[in-house]
Amino acid sequence: MIIDFVQIQKQKFQVVVNKIMVNPEQYIYFDSVSDFYKAEWLKELPHGSTWAVSGLDDGADEFYIQIQYKDMSFKIESFLDKIVLKFENKIIQLKK
Repeated sequence: MIIDFVQIQKQKFQVVVNKIMVNPEQYIYFDSVSDFYKAEWLKELPHGSTWAVSGLDDGADEFYIQIQYKDMSFKIESFLDKIVLKFENKIIQLKK
């Protein structure tokens, strides 16, 4: 039996992101970049995941977060009066 560790890590990434997509209110509200980096759910992502954050400091009302693992990407965008989550072919829009 051959174990594909990359596929297992991709599945782990999908599980975490799907958990966020199902109940985003528990995961995606941040006041600063520091709040994002302190988020406990980041520890659940597979090793090798990367993320980039912009716009959360200096009182900005808008922010952009991109989290990646291999060829998978999860985006959280906040602008105007809404927050948009994007993963694979799923898009969720929330009011702020």
